This record gives sequence, C-alpha cells and structure tokens, in this order.
Amino acid sequence: MQIIEGLEKAKARLSRRETGSQIIVTPGLLRRIKDVFGEELSPEQVVMKIIEDVRRQGDRALRHYTTLIDKVNPEALEVDSGQIESAYNQADKKLISALKLAARRIKAFHQAQQKIVGKGVKGKEWGQMVRPLVRVGIYAPGGTASYPSTVLMTIIPAKVAGVKEIILVTPPGANGKIPAATLVAADIAGADRIFSIGGAQAIAALAFGTESVPKVDKICGPGNIFVTLAKKAVYGTVDIDGFYGPSEVLIIADGTADPSYVAADLLAQAEHDALSQPVLVTTSKNLAEKVNKEMEQQLADLPRKKIATESLEDNGVIAVVANMDEALELANRYAPEHLELMVKDAARLLERVTAAGCIFVGDSSPVALGDYVAGPSHVLPTGGTARFSSPLNVLDFIKLIDIVKISRENLPKLAKATAIIARAEGLEAHARAAERRMENIKE
Repeated sequence: MQIIEGLEKAKARLSRRETGSQIIVTPGLLRRIKDVFGEELSPEQVVMKIIEDVRRQGDRALRHYTTLIDKVNPEALEVDSGQIESAYNQADKKLISALKLAARRIKAFHQAQQKIVGKGVKGKEWGQMVRPLVRVGIYAPGGTASYPSTVLMTIIPAKVAGVKEIILVTPPGANGKIPAATLVAADIAGADRIFSIGGAQAIAALAFGTESVPKVDKICGPGNIFVTLAKKAVYGTVDIDGFYGPSEVLIIADGTADPSYVAADLLAQAEHDALSQPVLVTTSKNLAEKVNKEMEQQLADLPRKKIATESLEDNGVIAVVANMDEALELANRYAPEHLELMVKDAARLLERVTAAGCIFVGDSSPVALGDYVAGPSHVLPTGGTARFSSPLNVLDFIKLIDIVKISRENLPKLAKATAIIARAEGLEAHARAAERRMENIKE
C-alpha cells in the first residue's frame, strides 16, 4: 500500500469529500443495466421503474423482476416450513453450531442494551413510553453468495426489542433457492416469514405491500446500489435504518503492534470488495514497511487475491504520523466503520475517540470477530457517517411516546405562560384553550 508521511498529507488523502455518498456508478454497472433492461438507464431510473411497477402490479412485478434480474422463475415467493427443515439437513453441522454460538452472543449484547433503554421515563407530570415497532422488514444480501451472519445481526436486535413480526427478504441463488445457511440463520434468529426476493423490488414490496408481502413499518439491512437507492426512495413511506456503502477499517498501531496481525486485518477488510477501504495510521515508519511486506506474503495464497489487491491498490493507505494525538485526530476526522486500536495500553485511548462505528481494542480483538461472533451488530455506519450515526441496535426497533399529565396545582402558572407565548405567535385559539382551564379551576 501507499505510505504517506505527515499529518497534513494524510488529512488530504483521507478526507471525506462527499461524506455519506455511497453511490458509485461504474461503466460496467451501466453496461449490465443495458443488458438486462435493453436500454440505457441510470441506476436511479431503474429503481424508480421497479418501485412503480411493484406498487401497481404487486406479486406479478416481483415475479417478473426475479426472472429478469436474478434469472430465476420462482415457484413461490414465500419460503415454507418444509424448506427450513430441509435446510438444517443440508447445512454443515459445524456451521450450524457456530451460528448458534454467534446468535447467543448477539442476543446477550442486545438484551443488556434493552435493560437500559426499555424502561422509559417516569415523572410526576410527564414521561415517556417505550413501544416496539409492530412489523419490520429485514433485507439480507444474497444471490451470488450467502450471508447468514447478516441475518443474525439484523433480526436478533429486532427480536430482542420486541418487534411483533419480522419479515426477511433475500434474493434466491442461481438454483432458484435461498442458501441453506441463510434459512438456518433466519430460523435461529426468529424470523416470522421469509420471502425469496431481492433488490429494489424487495424493498418496494416491504414499503408498499403486495398480495403476498405485508407492508412494514421499517426496513433494515445492507444491500447493493439498487437496494440503497430503493431505501432512499421509500423513506418517508416507511422508516429505514441507514445507507451502507463499501466496508472500511482504520487501524491505529504503534511500534509494539505485530505487523502480521495488522497485515491480516487489512487484508480481511480488502477481500470484502474492490471498493473496500483498508487504512493504517501508525507512529512507526518501521512498522509501516513491515506491514507492507507482510501483506505481500499473506496475499500470495489468498483465494480472493484479485479483489483484495484491487482494494489495496486503489483505496489502501498507510499514514505515518508523529504521535498518537495526530493518529487520533485522523481517526476522528475519518470516522471509520471499524476502528482498531493496536497500541500499548489500547483501552486508554477509548475516551478520546469521538467517531467510529465499532472500536476493537487490542490485538486479540480483530474486526473479523466483530463480523461474526463478538456480539454487537456488524451493521455499522460507513462513508464517514459514524460522525452522527450509530450501529444497528435495539433503538432502531423501538419508538418513544411522550406522556403529559399536568397537575391542577401547576395548571394556572403553565396556562398563563402558554397564553402569553401563543399570542406572541398569533395563535389566539391556543391561548384561549389554555385559559379556559384556568376559568374552570376558579369556578
């Protein structure tokens, strides 16, 4: 990877010129759109067309786009219990065991959060009730690969929050079926219904409902460019959790860090996608050079070598800075999805971190564990949005309802103040509504 020395140069290289902008349109993507739709369309035009068709035609449009885009003729849109039972027989037993371990840890983390946020607020004249959402749609990427971990990381927080009904949508594979591991994960996590649909059409179905797919209150989960654009388009009709772009890691390391660990974690990030952002910020030039050599060696037999290499060459950065103050300044400015602290006494830096999706403390806490079994959801803010966004969690699946119950003793004082402010704003009926209560009290 490219080594940059000095804080100012590193700032320039790691600047977020378009914070939160996740839509990257390549010539290859435009060619694929033309191949599928037979005309030159932008991704936005494709998504709006799909959404409108699903709104008007319902299941018919879902079947049409599943055939057109996924090259699959679906027998049924919804997965039945028999398919789930069969999935347990097909999935690797060790994988099932690992998924159950991950599920237990994810559930434990979010139950601990629920104990804190689920109590509401109680006061003499005001309060707040906590209520779970009634129905939530979860999108899990699929098609060319399966991501059972994402199924766990999205459904379990919703389940812990008390959501009444959880609908999972995920695209079918080339054989027309959802991978067994995905179905097993959905069952372990507690999905109520599962539909074999993906892309913008799945988002539209969740937002507006069809003959088969029920309309939801909120849509959560990561997806490709079409899923992201569809979520943007339906926001307001339903709530959404956020927009997710290429995955990223920023590792802060000093001279005590093991270069082989640092290299391994950068490569783990790079193999996600050619657009992934692997970044190392270090106070040691010597470590920077050793990490580069380590990556060359570890890349040699990596199955996704081509993808990882492209990510490292196009987006990878090693920044060498003077001290830990500069390293933290860069990290907070970059606001990474994943932040690793591979320094001596790493925990002491936690109080100084102001922007990150998830922090991994010490060399025994690699991001890879966070992706699968650590406990917190791996659905995290990307693209610099960690400055103002949070990881997917129980709060995403609850709503707060305020309560006002004014005592008769306090009513005169509050009503008088209300009338004064209301008249200052030209709202006479507001003032009279407050004063009428005062008259009743005098009587």
